[in-house]
Amino acid sequence: MDFMGNYELWLKKANEDKDLVDELKSVEGNEKEIHERFYRSLEFGTAGLRGIIGAGTNRMNIYVVRQATQGLANYVLNKYGKGAVAISHDSRIKADVFMIEAAKVLAANGIKVYITSELQPTPVLSYLVRYFKCQAGIMVTASHNPAAYNGYKAYGEDGCQMTDVAANAVYDEICKIDIFDDVKTMDLDEAIEKGLVEYVSDDVYTSYIERVKEQQINPGVCEGADLKVVYTPLNGTGNKLVRRILDEIGVKDVTIVKEQELPDGNFTTCPYPNPEIKEALQLGLDMCEKVKPDLLLATDPDADRVGIAVKDYDGSYRLITGNEDGIMLTEYILSNRKANGTLPEKPVVVKTIVTSKLVEKLCEKYNVELKNVLTGFKYIGEIILNLEKTGDEDNYVFGFEESYGYLAGSYVRDKDAVVASMLICEMAATFKKQGKTLAQVIDGLYEEFGYYKNTTLSFEFAGAEGMQKMADIMASIRANAPVEIAGYKVLKTADYKLSVEKDIVTGEEKEINLPKSNVIQFNLDEDNMAIVRPSGTEPKIKIYLTAVGKDKDDAQVVTDKLEAAMKKLLGV
Repeated sequence: MDFMGNYELWLKKANEDKDLVDELKSVEGNEKEIHERFYRSLEFGTAGLRGIIGAGTNRMNIYVVRQATQGLANYVLNKYGKGAVAISHDSRIKADVFMIEAAKVLAANGIKVYITSELQPTPVLSYLVRYFKCQAGIMVTASHNPAAYNGYKAYGEDGCQMTDVAANAVYDEICKIDIFDDVKTMDLDEAIEKGLVEYVSDDVYTSYIERVKEQQINPGVCEGADLKVVYTPLNGTGNKLVRRILDEIGVKDVTIVKEQELPDGNFTTCPYPNPEIKEALQLGLDMCEKVKPDLLLATDPDADRVGIAVKDYDGSYRLITGNEDGIMLTEYILSNRKANGTLPEKPVVVKTIVTSKLVEKLCEKYNVELKNVLTGFKYIGEIILNLEKTGDEDNYVFGFEESYGYLAGSYVRDKDAVVASMLICEMAATFKKQGKTLAQVIDGLYEEFGYYKNTTLSFEFAGAEGMQKMADIMASIRANAPVEIAGYKVLKTADYKLSVEKDIVTGEEKEINLPKSNVIQFNLDEDNMAIVRPSGTEPKIKIYLTAVGKDKDDAQVVTDKLEAAMKKLLGV
């Protein structure tokens, strides 16, 4: 069916949501706007669904959510015969509506559903899947996207985001389903009465908090430390549980950024509610100038990521990168657990391939195994699952990615800003008692190991020819791999599409035991690095640079040289 035919069908049948009816009528006769809403269907991938809220197959709405959920129901029933699914949502517009619609579809298919009575962080959904021994989970969230977006993340029975095989199986089921005629649904009250839908009780959240508290490295250290914190939940889900965990570990002096305290899917104070972006933290930074805390915490809308700022030497506040926070947490956890005698015999730390190489130095220092995985926290979750299968899950110590996602412990299988906030405050309190700030801590690590500067470059290739141009660039780099970049010798290459790592010095080749991905990595001398990766969803090529210098200025000089050389290599 063409896009106009689809539009006419929706005019006739999509009449349960007044907002959609009004929107469909408002674009009548506007072929461009109709095309935008109906030229394709949102694809279900490893991140589930994500799109602008509105009418049409290319939008997030109750019909798209129902269709996806019917596909998920078919997948669960085909694989398990029966099952249970946990569902939660964040503060996004219509997130609670989409949760209820998904629950009604699952219940109509005879699948037991556990839903939350109010918004909850993404890691809590992961916990619920494991707690109730579900076969799948759904989190209605668009993470840190702008307010116009919503999304639908699907989780497997281990509480980890679905990886490629499961997501593809669900997508195959979705493709068989007519969006209006093939979806089962039932009345919510009836589903509750029949025991098919059950609200999660408060004691379950208490058990989650207890599991988070088990990840403390130095219990009690925050009591009497006089730690002063400014916290902003960025109008998302972190408000209750982050404040609760801080209170329970002894962080009593917490000032909340009032404009961003309560759930608000419009995100009026920060159009991009992303702790990676300074503008999102600006109100928190303004509050810091008044309150003069030890640090600022900012959790994103679904509270799976946390960004921080710390008091600098001159009393101003320094933004800490996701890499820097992860580096400090890795050092804090490894050094203190070793001193406490709680480090397992064969400890494992996990990071993504684009995350700071300085972690390698820390793992060498503490004789810890470091596992590198592809970008995406689901791959860190997969490592924990593999350890669990061999009875070694307690060996997992910490995992993180440069985009502010951290997890200590295996009680959930997704990044968790609640446990990360707790550990950051505990770390700050520990060093405060030693007379150190976190600014001094990260600078001390740079002095010990060298200044590791990480930079991400993004180049857009617009138009219909963009994807082909990117393919040609990647093919050219593979066929004509450089032997040096910006004067630094290439010591080792890793081609994650071909699954081959090659030592340029010895000529030795090794297989890369990771899922195939169109990524090429160049390890250079002096521990510098360049990674090239085309985006799978946008006409962009991204380059991740690691530049190592004696200090910040020295590392910037190296960065500039690498950037110029990589631009030349790409022909941009």
